Amino acid sequence: MKVLIVDDAAFMRMVLRKIVEEAGYEVVGEAANGEQAVQEFRRCKPDVVTMDLTMPIMDGIVATKKIRELDPTAKILVTSAMGQAVMVKDAIHSGAYDFVVKPVDQNRFLAALANARPR
Repeated sequence: MKVLIVDDAAFMRMVLRKIVEEAGYEVVGEAANGEQAVQEFRRCKPDVVTMDLTMPIMDGIVATKKIRELDPTAKILVTSAMGQAVMVKDAIHSGAYDFVVKPVDQNRFLAALANARPR
């Protein structure tokens, strides 16, 4: 499975990359904001996108909507410290298929990734 990692924190991208690669998946791109996420989605056509919500330039909710406009079947897994019910609801309504709260529990994250199933 090809994964695009989107998070404004370089450390978080590194942590997620390590988890993804150790699970045998391929990281095909990274982005530090929503605008880059949309560009990288077009470029690398991943099977799943891990999406942070709070980022500069374009937040994860807007980026999720834009990616889903490009590809209605896109699989987007939101990872955010903003775990309030309203944020989870917004993310799901925007097209995310799941939501993992940071700090990321590795088992929960991998279970959510496995649920993406390549298109």
